[in-house]
Amino acid sequence: MGFYIGKIKIDGSVVLAPMAGVTNLAYRQMCKKYHAALVYSEMISDKGIFYHDKKTLALAKIDKNEHPIAIQIFGGDLDTLLYAAKFVDQNTEADIIDINMGCSVPKILKSNAGSAYLLDPERIYKTIKTIVENVKKPVTVKIRIGWDHQHINALEVAKKIKEAGASALAIHGRTKSDLYRGHVNYQIIKEIKENLKDFPIIVNGDITTPQKAKEILEYTQCDAVMIGRASYGNPYIFKQIDHYLKTGELLPNLTLKEKIQILKDYSEELIALKGEYTAIRELRQQAGWFLKDFKQSAQIRKKVSLITSYDELLQILNALEQ
Repeated sequence: MGFYIGKIKIDGSVVLAPMAGVTNLAYRQMCKKYHAALVYSEMISDKGIFYHDKKTLALAKIDKNEHPIAIQIFGGDLDTLLYAAKFVDQNTEADIIDINMGCSVPKILKSNAGSAYLLDPERIYKTIKTIVENVKKPVTVKIRIGWDHQHINALEVAKKIKEAGASALAIHGRTKSDLYRGHVNYQIIKEIKENLKDFPIIVNGDITTPQKAKEILEYTQCDAVMIGRASYGNPYIFKQIDHYLKTGELLPNLTLKEKIQILKDYSEELIALKGEYTAIRELRQQAGWFLKDFKQSAQIRKKVSLITSYDELLQILNALEQ
């Protein structure tokens, strides 16, 4: 199992998706611990890099233990996007430069970035070709299958991306207009892989169990599955999928006690990374991801959403363990 992105060996078939506001360094390290074969940063603004914004540049911080890692950048202006790509190439320890051409958030679309690229395959070709020709690290792209159901053009786009010199492609099997609603169209991703057999393709969208991961890999013949929201509060899913793909054996789910310990470890790492004030505000939501599917979980998550310090979170978690 495994595949190459350029000369970078990806030692497995389960990767962590780039997720804004989620895949910070602490989150990536947590997922890496549980066998994520490749991790992605949060999407990083090209303008933020261009203007050397401190908060933006902090998103590109990498730990030596999280390789291989892709830093994902976005932007609608070729000049600043190229600047950002060259900055990542020359000034970070990233292994891969990923270009976001799939985000469906209105703010991103207004800047002519994200899924807006899908409206113009020639613009995609020009953008990726220009970046590939000006950096040394492999360049990858993440897309959706089209703008809407009247304009599903992922096969054309994928061919342009490969022709432009990209080293791999991740595809979310919904359109921009779908957001996260409706069914994922794996058939189109299967058709793309059939047409581009020697081009690494990563399939993304609603892959939530080891069985689903195996089914979709076998159906599409893609090189890897990309796990996003299914990792919320459950980084162990990477190990479960990896183990199932290799052995056919289903590992048991984590106990509540085990989840609480992972949450404590993650919280401490997040505080070390961002400081307690910022980390606690993020943990008000994120901690709740770990605390589901047990008696009185709704009440516990409500308490967690109101915490103002790590001590308060610990008190709640320690009480749960009694």
